[in-house]
Amino acid sequence: MAAMDREMILADFQACTGIENIDEAITLLEQNNWDLVAAINGVIPQENGILQSEFINAETSQVPVFGPASQPSSSSSSSSSSAFCPVVSSRPIVERQPRMLNFRVEYRDRNVEVVIEDTSTVGAIKQILENELQIPVSQMQLKGWKSPDTSDSTILRSLHLPKNNSLYVLTPELAQPGSAGPATSQASTLQESLNQNFMLIITHREAQRDYSLNFPGTRTIQEVKRNIFDLTNIPVRHQVWEGWPASFEDDSVTLAAAGLSYPCHRLTVSKRPSPAQTREQSEECTDVHMVSDSEGDDFEDATEFGVDDGELFGVVSSASKKSPMMPEEAENEADALLQFTAEFSSRYGECHPVFFIGSLEAAFQEAFYGKARDRKLLAIYLHHDDSVLTNVFCSQLLCAESIVSYLSQNFITWAWDVTREANRARFLSMCTRHFGSVVAQTIRTYTTDQFPLLLIIMGKRSSNEVLNVIQGNTTVDDLMMRLINAMEIFAAQQQEDIRDEDEREAREKVKQEQDEAYRLSLEADRAKREAQEKEIAEQVRQEQLQKEQEEEREAIRLSLEQSLPAEPKEESTEPVSKLRIRTPRGEFFERRFLASNRLQVVFDFVASKGFPKEEYKLLSTFPRRDVSQFDATETIMEVKLYPQETLFLEAKE
Repeated sequence: MAAMDREMILADFQACTGIENIDEAITLLEQNNWDLVAAINGVIPQENGILQSEFINAETSQVPVFGPASQPSSSSSSSSSSAFCPVVSSRPIVERQPRMLNFRVEYRDRNVEVVIEDTSTVGAIKQILENELQIPVSQMQLKGWKSPDTSDSTILRSLHLPKNNSLYVLTPELAQPGSAGPATSQASTLQESLNQNFMLIITHREAQRDYSLNFPGTRTIQEVKRNIFDLTNIPVRHQVWEGWPASFEDDSVTLAAAGLSYPCHRLTVSKRPSPAQTREQSEECTDVHMVSDSEGDDFEDATEFGVDDGELFGVVSSASKKSPMMPEEAENEADALLQFTAEFSSRYGECHPVFFIGSLEAAFQEAFYGKARDRKLLAIYLHHDDSVLTNVFCSQLLCAESIVSYLSQNFITWAWDVTREANRARFLSMCTRHFGSVVAQTIRTYTTDQFPLLLIIMGKRSSNEVLNVIQGNTTVDDLMMRLINAMEIFAAQQQEDIRDEDEREAREKVKQEQDEAYRLSLEADRAKREAQEKEIAEQVRQEQLQKEQEEEREAIRLSLEQSLPAEPKEESTEPVSKLRIRTPRGEFFERRFLASNRLQVVFDFVASKGFPKEEYKLLSTFPRRDVSQFDATETIMEVKLYPQETLFLEAKE
């Protein structure tokens, strides 16, 4: 049976029975001698118990055809079994269910997996590959088919394919990646950009902080702005950006198409000035004005920027023109203090205390919880815009060079604005948490005209102590005196803390040294024990080696002793040489040898006595000769050791 016929029978058998395992299907067909009907009868249970053995012609029968001949033709009545299918007698056969075929398609350095029904066409595979590879069907050649006359309209079922197949794509009309045309190159570049990740380094100008964020190329600019809102609390409509490419026009553009620098692009974001700040700059000389139509969009954001109703409707007092030191209901303390510092500098100049940017807890950590020598006092400045003392206190006292210098050297200065009731309540809550309800109640009793306040805090082991509360109605000298008094109290406490810390560190150092000495002692003991064990093991090994060498030498000696020729008798008719040999210990042993014996016999005799040639020299007396250097094949007669000779052994160096 031809191989092609067996492939067709195998495909029909799998289609009729639904058996996808090729090995199992071949085994069943071989058991039935590749008889398709018999193999199907043995697998498919029939209601009537019998499957008709005759075939129904696919051209004349109304029964659905399972073979590859999907179109009637004059050749359909040929003997090819693939054009027919067995049917159950007196019952229409159920139409064959489609098979799922797996294709692994290679294109250059890519592999695409395609799963498709066998009722589909070759062109359907090309349509899938067009979407995956971005290659037009008209310029794609799909190779790897067993049948040479495969076209786009060819039905996969007619090819009798196994479940898993491998194909490859050729694109002779397309240039290689390095020589692509402008349009193709641009599309390819965009596709690559969509698959890349962009590193955006975004600087928040007010917070003076950088965020390094990774975004896929498919992310839109609008989505990036929404993510930045989560980090900076700046609504998208109030974000002012710098660094986007000039070509970008719409926030719906993806990062891949926006023309960003890859792999890293730098941007800057800031908050758009509030309507109150804008109007203050443009209407400094006007106390009453009407809101123009162009400011209509500002009404919905007025409360966000702290603009009151009087300002919106045109009544703007000189006090209300000021930008707030802090946003109302400030949630992020660091951002609120950034705004406070910027506004303080704009009002009173750059010569002012360095305000700590961060939460009150972070200020405590910086001031109180470092090394004792590095600790400082904490000065909390409470600002109130409605107090008549504020401007004088800030401009003439807090910004005085002597005060600024002293605070910078000895204090961590933290500030808060209690003008707004929400921010005042927020500070009192923090005050209760960190200093207790008594201090919070004391600050609550201060009236507006007693502000601003400067709280001097000293950290202690158990709690934080408020050393002094300095009100706004004071002088530079009085303020400096109070700061110096607080520093004297702090210095005494600091010296005590330094002494305790030094003692603690000394104890810890002694303990560490003891631990280190103990560790070194353990290591020394372990090293000594390991050295002893190693020495014992080496000694045992040497003894074992020596024993093995002695056993080997004894075996060699016995072997040589047994291989020696018999000692000739004195009355022998042949010439006999009598050799007398002295050992290094002064002992003698004698033996007779035939004068015709080789010199090797003498060497073997000496070695059998425990003196191998490799370790000892055999010397004659008169004249002194090294017999062990002679040719061992020479006879005793030839080396003139006949009729008798006295030799002595000497150990080699």
